[in-house]
Amino acid sequence: MSLIKSISGIRGTIGGHAGEGLNPLDIVKFTAAYATVTRRRMGRGSNKIVVGRDARLSGTMVYQCVSGTLIGMGYDVIDIGLATTPTTEIAVTAEGADGGIILTASHNPVQWNALKLLDERGEFFDAKTGGDVISIAESENFDFAEVRELGHITCKDYTDYHIEMVKNLRLVDADAIAKANFSVVCDCINSVGGIVIPKLLKSLGVKTVYELNCEPTGDFAHTPEPIPANLTQIASFMPQAKADAGFVVDPDVDRLAIICEDGKMFGEEYTLVSCADWVLQHTPGNTCSNLSSSRALRDVTRKRGGEYNAAAVGEVNVVTQMKATHAVIGGEGNGGVIYPEAHYGRDALVGIALFLTQLARLREKTPGLTVSQLRATYPPYEIAKQRIDLTPDIDVDQLLVAVKEKFAKMPDTEITDIDGVKIDFPDRWVHLRKSNTEPIIRVYSEAATMEAAQAAGKEVMDIVLQIKVKSQRSKAL
Repeated sequence: MSLIKSISGIRGTIGGHAGEGLNPLDIVKFTAAYATVTRRRMGRGSNKIVVGRDARLSGTMVYQCVSGTLIGMGYDVIDIGLATTPTTEIAVTAEGADGGIILTASHNPVQWNALKLLDERGEFFDAKTGGDVISIAESENFDFAEVRELGHITCKDYTDYHIEMVKNLRLVDADAIAKANFSVVCDCINSVGGIVIPKLLKSLGVKTVYELNCEPTGDFAHTPEPIPANLTQIASFMPQAKADAGFVVDPDVDRLAIICEDGKMFGEEYTLVSCADWVLQHTPGNTCSNLSSSRALRDVTRKRGGEYNAAAVGEVNVVTQMKATHAVIGGEGNGGVIYPEAHYGRDALVGIALFLTQLARLREKTPGLTVSQLRATYPPYEIAKQRIDLTPDIDVDQLLVAVKEKFAKMPDTEITDIDGVKIDFPDRWVHLRKSNTEPIIRVYSEAATMEAAQAAGKEVMDIVLQIKVKSQRSKAL
């Protein structure tokens, strides 16, 4: 059984002993700690907390533990039921709530669930606030409300509210989408996407919608992470259906993968690139993504006259950097689009609407333009993901410092150390990050081809291993 505590919430597999899996006792303690921190931050405020959940099999159990605890802490619960992560985020601000909790383990398999914690802006906690929650949960330093101060539950549905917000965005053109007579396939992994994505597509005027795995049973039809290895069903269905585009979302609908008309992957990295290209054509400005995201966003941003900035990995870090640099769009290379005109959170609904608008408008000038032809207009890059296994006695931080110092001396390299070490070469980059849960270094590399990306990563990995061996020898002496 696994239980992972982080600044953004608590995540684990269902069952097992307390402290070893995500069970009712740990859920109650963590929820009570969240309520305690929120009360300290907001005072009485609105006294409301929004709770939404994906369709996981454990969702009802986790919801009942969370809602009961919030009531016991004196909070009123706004239960928005089966709802996407971005829907929950915008519901927090729409309600004027003091915060929100999303019950989802995102792309993790069915045995996992999690509590994702939101502040009054519908955004994830920063490191300090999240750390306070962990500390209070571990110390059990919280007090429950007296009987006359207990909260109560109000049920609401924010799905239509979210769809209307997306439709009303300035750069979303439902009329153009309707005129394009699109045929679209969507795979919603038997979670909440099955409720909202077909409804969004029809509301935008999509002519034909083919629904795959759209019954929100929580019994996932395939491994939920929207990567090529898990998307064979929609890949084979696309050419059969003769559809224009395919969309795949993860269980909480904050990540979007696009499928070309021939069943090939548009590429998760290019979801943000394509949406950013459309936004930048009409709203000149800056962009931002994390250090492990494709260089293609930087290239497109510079082409459109803007400035690209990188942030440490993690949505909260990207949002912080976006605000600091006044980015007009940003996100993460895993298919996460953050469009501030909507809200500061990854949102697959926003991504779909922006992408279809762009495709519809392009078809007005180039009739019959395909998704694969659109993909071909962007800089070609491939990202490889590898790892270096270490023994627990290795000082990973010191090892990364040594790597940084070695590559800093090399010509034509640029070093970024806000999150591990990223080495930028003129035609490629390699990013090394230590894992927070196991003694490994994750190695991400990008180049023009997958072979070149893997070779770039291996080149740096070999040097890291050489430094490790030298370090071990010097300690032995």
